Amino acid sequence: MHLTDTKAIALLDCNNFYVSAESVFNPKLKNKPVVVLSNNDGCVVSRSNEAKKFIPMGAPFFEVEEILEENGGEVLSSNYELYGDMSRRIMNTLRAYTPEIEVYSVDEAFLGLAETRKGFDFVGREIREKIDKYFGVPIGVGIAETKTLAKIANRIAKKSEKANGVVDLYQSPYRDIALDRTKVGDIWEVGRATVEKVAPLGVRTALDFKNLDLRWVKKNLTVKGGRTLLELRGFRCFPLELEPPPKKNTCSSGSFSETVSAYGPLFNAVSCHLDTAVARIRKHRLAARAVSVFVQTNRFQAANYYGDSYTYKSHYPSDNLFELQEWARICFERLYRENFRYKKVGVILEGLMPTEGVTKRMYDSNPQKEKLDRLNRAVDELNKKFGRGTVHLAAAQIGKWKMKREMMSPRYTTRIGEVIEVH
Repeated sequence: MHLTDTKAIALLDCNNFYVSAESVFNPKLKNKPVVVLSNNDGCVVSRSNEAKKFIPMGAPFFEVEEILEENGGEVLSSNYELYGDMSRRIMNTLRAYTPEIEVYSVDEAFLGLAETRKGFDFVGREIREKIDKYFGVPIGVGIAETKTLAKIANRIAKKSEKANGVVDLYQSPYRDIALDRTKVGDIWEVGRATVEKVAPLGVRTALDFKNLDLRWVKKNLTVKGGRTLLELRGFRCFPLELEPPPKKNTCSSGSFSETVSAYGPLFNAVSCHLDTAVARIRKHRLAARAVSVFVQTNRFQAANYYGDSYTYKSHYPSDNLFELQEWARICFERLYRENFRYKKVGVILEGLMPTEGVTKRMYDSNPQKEKLDRLNRAVDELNKKFGRGTVHLAAAQIGKWKMKREMMSPRYTTRIGEVIEVH
């Protein structure tokens, strides 16, 4: 479903979302250098404003641990259950303002706003105040005619103290000033290749890009580049996606806290990720046409690095856990090499399609197939009732391969035993 008659588009973006969500339940984190780490406590994926002064985004934790300690900083492992639940609550609150919402990521959403006598700036500030009051999470709101302009407005809203979190560029006489203060590389959906192509033309800012010849852009930067240019001119080319597009693939992967070399434990990890991926597609009634498995050694040890992937494709899509495990085994056996110490493995289920559209096979009605179908449904029901991993493949030692999260905070909003107690 696409947006058709909305006057303005607003982009809401939660500031430093992971850190902000943690600070809601732990006020001691406020006004301190705080970072949240990626899977297995690997790299920095979220920073407080105080930490941004000396910690680069994506920095490996071992490189910045000492700097954080010297500056009185705090370190937390990723608490995805908490962040996901906070995100859902925030997005549901936004529906009081408009039913036209595109949840763009865990901390971002585009909103379609109807015309109002109070003006879009007033609506943006009201949304910002409500989210802060209900959830304690600071947000930036950018408003304009198009998604691309709303992104630019949002960027200014988060960086400008004068804006106080909201910038309304809808039919604004200051739009070109905002574009002139935006680097071309900071335009939404503009990548490095585009920046390099337009640089010889003297294009440095979003305003320069907007003033390019449309025919040249379409010829040299594809149709998408042309749409971006038109969006900068106020013509809506990227509609709101009110329903998420169907998934084409799903991936489950992870790094080990310690390297693994033996065949058995490594295939255990592959089976664990397969179990996770299959649970996802079965939940959405999808089947996969292919399974890809990939393995990697430590990429920081280039002298002895090995990384590769292999894909098993079938003419007959499947959602059968046991059949997909056999596909994954074929892939893994093609990849496995002795005398390597592996750091990461993963499984990708590709070519997803609805199970009702799957072509029937000659043996689909035989007793063995029916038995496996009943077994798969039983596994689904038991895991739904008692929690994921209650029943799993014998090769998938799920508990053994849980990611390293030694500094994870309680899951305050989703686990009754971890709710804050007030005495």
